Amino acid sequence: MIDLRTLREEPDVVRASLRARGEDVGVVDRLLSLDAARRSAIATADRLRAEQKQLGKRIGRASGEERESLLTRGKELAAEVKTAEAEQNRAGDEFEQLHRVVPNVIHPDVPAGGEDDFAVLKHVGTPREFDFTPRDHLELGEALGAVDMERGAKVSGARFYFLTGIGAQLQLALLNMAAAQATAKGFQLMVPPVLVRPEVMAGTGFLGAHSSEVYHLPDDDLYLVGTSEVPLAGYHSDEILDLSRGPRRYAGWSSCFRREAGSYGKDTRGIIRVHQFDKVEMFVFCRPEDAEAEHANLLAWEEEMLAKIEVPYRVIDTAAGDLGTSAARKYDCEAWVPTQQAYRELTSTSNCTTFQARRLAVRYRDDDGKPQVTATLNGTLATTRWLVAILENHQLADGSVRVPEALRPFLGGLSVLSPSA
Repeated sequence: MIDLRTLREEPDVVRASLRARGEDVGVVDRLLSLDAARRSAIATADRLRAEQKQLGKRIGRASGEERESLLTRGKELAAEVKTAEAEQNRAGDEFEQLHRVVPNVIHPDVPAGGEDDFAVLKHVGTPREFDFTPRDHLELGEALGAVDMERGAKVSGARFYFLTGIGAQLQLALLNMAAAQATAKGFQLMVPPVLVRPEVMAGTGFLGAHSSEVYHLPDDDLYLVGTSEVPLAGYHSDEILDLSRGPRRYAGWSSCFRREAGSYGKDTRGIIRVHQFDKVEMFVFCRPEDAEAEHANLLAWEEEMLAKIEVPYRVIDTAAGDLGTSAARKYDCEAWVPTQQAYRELTSTSNCTTFQARRLAVRYRDDDGKPQVTATLNGTLATTRWLVAILENHQLADGSVRVPEALRPFLGGLSVLSPSA
């Protein structure tokens, strides 16, 4: 949730953020009105409870007609307190419901606009010129005995697949390389649950505009996660962290599940847009004043991983209208995919400021010992989709694929992947 102090003291900042996101700015006035009604209801209930407490003391000292009169007033006051508390709860619930749907306030430097209005921050590497017609990742993967889409669809339906033989080994090598880098940078490696409670999924902001993309198990009232950001965010819910020695950094290795609602007809070939994939995700809890520097760190670590797989990429600053509910700012790294003649997202890193931690009640103690809300950030270190960029950018004329040098130690020293006999 957004900080109430920002709402009350800088409502125009919240309005500007909503306008940039393409959201209804009228929600600010409605929220301010509900906040005033809620605070008035709290004040009324508190005043009546205080009066009730004082009346109780007077009743204890009174006798005769005075006591009877006070007892009568006590019954009236009890009814008034009950009514006031009901109004307090109603006003509080109404305010809470609206407060929870307001997205995070964007960073002032975020580009305005929608999905296509991102700002390109830089290009790294040059797309390769082929002296043969390049194959796409699925044709290469099938020839290598690495991917089986046909049997994936037979077993589970569209957008499912098997990674087979060298394909499974390549993914494990990639994720192990990511895990090794994360631990070397001071991250604690985690294998989290992939089923979470509703309050954790809602706490991370994934049950708002993107709820249609989330798998729900109604009999258990649990959600399959689309990223280990979700269980890692909930790991310290309702806790006060010690951040005196710096940020808490975790790297979650998990399978991820996305319904891909609304993507009918998009990327139906291959493993670019699928319902299940594996990922190593960085997640950070830090002081709010350290969040921007930590965001830069996460982006740098993502770029370090991309350098290891030796593919051309660009870094973009995502536009306001394309940000998730929780993100104040998001950078994507998009790798060049030769057969599409386009850059496609491989990594994403978001600064969620205090938005998620406020919903999940994750706090730390400031220098005066007072509890304050932490900031949270996340960033992708490797996913199944990276195989697309590796296969296509490093393919050779005979259908074999060169293994990037940094990846070879995680693949038993193998330098070339050759087509199956």
